[in-house]
Amino acid sequence: MKDKITQENVRIVQAFFAAIGGADKQGVLALVAEDIEWIIPGEDWPLAGTHRGHKELVAVLRKASEEVEMTYPKPPEFLAQGDRVFVIGVATGKIKATNKPFKDDWVFDITVRNGKLTTIREYIDTQALARASEMPISHKA
Repeated sequence: MKDKITQENVRIVQAFFAAIGGADKQGVLALVAEDIEWIIPGEDWPLAGTHRGHKELVAVLRKASEEVEMTYPKPPEFLAQGDRVFVIGVATGKIKATNKPFKDDWVFDITVRNGKLTTIREYIDTQALARASEMPISHKA
């Protein structure tokens, strides 16, 4: 029984990533709890912070599409135990405002309860993302 639940949780997380990749807002919202909490570490880059609920989730995904250009050179790996699914991947891209590139090796720690994502905690290369977000210093008099 436990293995079936774990497999179903992986399937739900895979569907969530597919919905994000396909810009399917309704599909994303259908897979997450009303009180979803998405924790993106760091500071000095556009997406950092703790985002709670559907409204903030939609806002951070919109901000991501507006401010960050990302590609994933290979599909992520999914590892699971019980209600936790770990997604391991690499993203490359650039921050649009600075046109600076980055490479981000990342892990998402996702909790799934009752068929919905309840918590997403990212472990990312915050330094690489902050560096790519740095604006040049203006030397105006």
